[in-house]
Amino acid sequence: MSGPTDATRPVKVIVADDQAAVREPLATVLSLFRDIDVVATATDGYEVLAAVVAGPVDVVLMDLRMPGTDGTEATRRLSAEHPGVAVAVLTTFADDDSILGALGAGARGHLTKNAGREDVARAIRAAAAGQSVLDREVQDRLLAAVHPHRPEPASLPQDLTLREREVLTLIGQGLPNRAIAERLFISEATVKTHNNNLFAKADIRNRADAVRLAIGAGLA
Repeated sequence: MSGPTDATRPVKVIVADDQAAVREPLATVLSLFRDIDVVATATDGYEVLAAVVAGPVDVVLMDLRMPGTDGTEATRRLSAEHPGVAVAVLTTFADDDSILGALGAGARGHLTKNAGREDVARAIRAAAAGQSVLDREVQDRLLAAVHPHRPEPASLPQDLTLREREVLTLIGQGLPNRAIAERLFISEATVKTHNNNLFAKADIRNRADAVRLAIGAGLA
């Protein structure tokens, strides 16, 4: 079971990986962040689901290839049965089937195990806030899968401000709003305002469209 996240308490996380050599050090490292509380670890999807019921849980950091109930199936069941629990995938595999399968099942983020601890922590925070984080390798493969032919160069709206262009560049690099705010030394609310203005000017609906625009315009 889970409830909405509260900025005054740490994000409650389950680390799921069938390899103890990965699972245990990762749980230890994440516990060093003040705003992250690893409440359980799991070796397969069945244990993830049991830990979520025991709750409360905000985010599951999910490996995909696990015995029994794998990460994709566990993600699908969480999306259906516990929609308040977000899933961020952390896996060795970045093939098209794994990426599209996990995102289609409801994962909000997808990182490979080459990601650093700050990147993983950022993905957890983003997932808890209802945002998505894809590392660059995953972005490239996802865009290639959706657009198998190289897209025509995109042109930016002429009325885009310099700050909106900077925000678009960072969205194209896969950064969530909080990281963009930190990079530009502005508030997260201001980033959201720039996002809204950017989306309206470019006639786009979501961050995936923004990533495509940034890449097509040569910003990312």
